[in-house]
Amino acid sequence: MTGATLGALRESRWGKWAVAGPPLLYLVVFFAIPTLIMVAASFRSPGEFGGLAPFVGDDGRLDLTLESYVRLAEDTVYLEVFLKSVVYALVTTLACLVLAYPLAALIAQSPKKYRDLMLLLVILPFWSNFLIRVYAWMIILGPNAALAKAVNGVLAVFGVEPVPLLFSSFAVLVCLVYVHLPFMVLPLYANLEKHDRALLDAAQDLGASAWQRFWRITFPLSLPGVYAGAALVFIPALGIFAIPDILGGPNDSLIGNLIKQQFLETRDWPFGSVLSIVLTVAALALAGLAAWVGRRGAEEIARA
Repeated sequence: MTGATLGALRESRWGKWAVAGPPLLYLVVFFAIPTLIMVAASFRSPGEFGGLAPFVGDDGRLDLTLESYVRLAEDTVYLEVFLKSVVYALVTTLACLVLAYPLAALIAQSPKKYRDLMLLLVILPFWSNFLIRVYAWMIILGPNAALAKAVNGVLAVFGVEPVPLLFSSFAVLVCLVYVHLPFMVLPLYANLEKHDRALLDAAQDLGASAWQRFWRITFPLSLPGVYAGAALVFIPALGIFAIPDILGGPNDSLIGNLIKQQFLETRDWPFGSVLSIVLTVAALALAGLAAWVGRRGAEEIARA
């Protein structure tokens, strides 16, 4: 191997590290190390006044215990909260998919001069603070708001008692869908915009109806976008805590609220770490599943 070849290999390696190094360092510092600290804290005991007990006790023994894991396994209330969080995240994901798909298809099929404006309108809510947008829903869903009066007016016609829209599961789900909808629209648009219209024209020439063209061509080709959008919506919706805190009722606490409570209110850091580990493992497993299903779908489409 000549010196020029060795030099080219070294330059190639340095180039790869220059590109991949900063993101890798970022993940190690802000994800891997905090995760390891959280795992270590989960095997500790809570301190007398919160936080963590001294690692070495007065008797010289190390503070290592499985009490927090045993507590999680023995008390089913935490499993119920986690399952409720999964249900909320699933409903949010499905609602976002139903609302985002036609919107993304409309944007993808629009003329170029209107497409950029429509995309701008989709991402426009990100220009304002997240909490401001959540608090705005308190006004929209409040008892004196036009929406609440209209809903309860319709219910009164049918003899149904008025229902509160604010501080309810309905308010939590509506705001979850509102906040996460752009994360479903953008991946779907990126996928649908690349579809070859010639496939639809060929199917139409062969006598396929509009529904058949959608179900047999458009939807299978859009599955990678569906999987990406579902992951981008489901994972943050699973661990969110601000929306249930602000808009939810006493029975709308999710796993994110429980984790926040353990760290900031009861100050039981070991048990909060255990709950965080469960949430992290579940999110990573779901992300891996979505990636695997997406690859399988892409491979099947390519073979077809």
